[in-house]
Amino acid sequence: MPLATPTAIDGWSTNHRSATDPKESSRTSSSRVPTLIGQSPVMRKLFSVIERVAPTDASVLITGATGTGKELAARAIHELSPRRDGAFVDINCSAIPETLIEAELFGHQRGTFTGAHENRSGLFEKASGGTLFLDEVDALNLSAQAKLLRVLQERTVRRIGARANIAIDVRIISATNCDLAQAVAEGRFRPDLYYRLRVLPLHVPELCTRGGDVQLLVDHFLHLKSERNGQPLRRFTDEAMRALCEYPWPGNVRELENTIEYALAIGLDDELGVADLPPEILTAAPQPSADDFRQVLQAYMNDTVPLAEIEKRYILSVLQQFGGNQVRAAAALGIDRSKLYRRLKQYGVMAVRFIQEEDLDGHQFRSH
Repeated sequence: MPLATPTAIDGWSTNHRSATDPKESSRTSSSRVPTLIGQSPVMRKLFSVIERVAPTDASVLITGATGTGKELAARAIHELSPRRDGAFVDINCSAIPETLIEAELFGHQRGTFTGAHENRSGLFEKASGGTLFLDEVDALNLSAQAKLLRVLQERTVRRIGARANIAIDVRIISATNCDLAQAVAEGRFRPDLYYRLRVLPLHVPELCTRGGDVQLLVDHFLHLKSERNGQPLRRFTDEAMRALCEYPWPGNVRELENTIEYALAIGLDDELGVADLPPEILTAAPQPSADDFRQVLQAYMNDTVPLAEIEKRYILSVLQQFGGNQVRAAAALGIDRSKLYRRLKQYGVMAVRFIQEEDLDGHQFRSH
């Protein structure tokens, strides 16, 4: 099932999206499963590796920082595999108490422990014929690790409290955001299980290494939210998009999606400006240099830009300097806050939503 283009992995249908029109690709995908999207070299390589490992039945260990899309990569592998018609069962190992993790994975018999009122199949049984995705697999305790290893070796599972083994046919995909090799060295993870899980290693890159993908992802999420919320499509101004592209995204794609949600909730206009972005993005934005202002000033002297553009750039630079705090920015500019607001509104920048933490008339307002 070859890809027509490496721009996106969208449920791995037979018709893959075109890199020439990301807007259209976002519209066609919004009602389907979540997608892996990118056209940077590192993402093209990731798509290529996924295509190669998917047809096999070997275990895959996906590594990558939080928010990079490890579960999406796991789902893509499943959808491209011969098991695509089987179940994709996922479990976050860190979200289940240690006392219950084995019951969740392997099932239990009635009366085995308090609350076990009926026989219950575990996730291995539910995933038989398909794929079991173990997210944050490093959170498994050593006892669960030993039993997981036995399941992988014998291809059978025994419910807690049962005497008979049940044959299973499951492909294991696991994921972690930590260094499992270091966990093995420290005795927190079994080396034999580590090598069983890491037959095919796969790394999902951080967003800061995916040059050019931010704008593609922003466009995708804007279309996605527009369709889901039944609202008109909105856009970011060039200045806001520049701030988004320059931000390092420590929270990766998940942080980017949350930022789009924030801007859509805060913004009042059809066009979203820098004032509609979370304060941390504006604080991290590089400040205009003296050379930038000299170039704008020279352009003004040559009658190629209006005086308002110089004022606008200066006001925004001061606003960024104070992390979006209007009161402090207005004080530094030597004007009152209402005048600052009017100026920014004139330039299409609604800085009233820029508030990070301000005291007005004895009341404290905080951004959410």
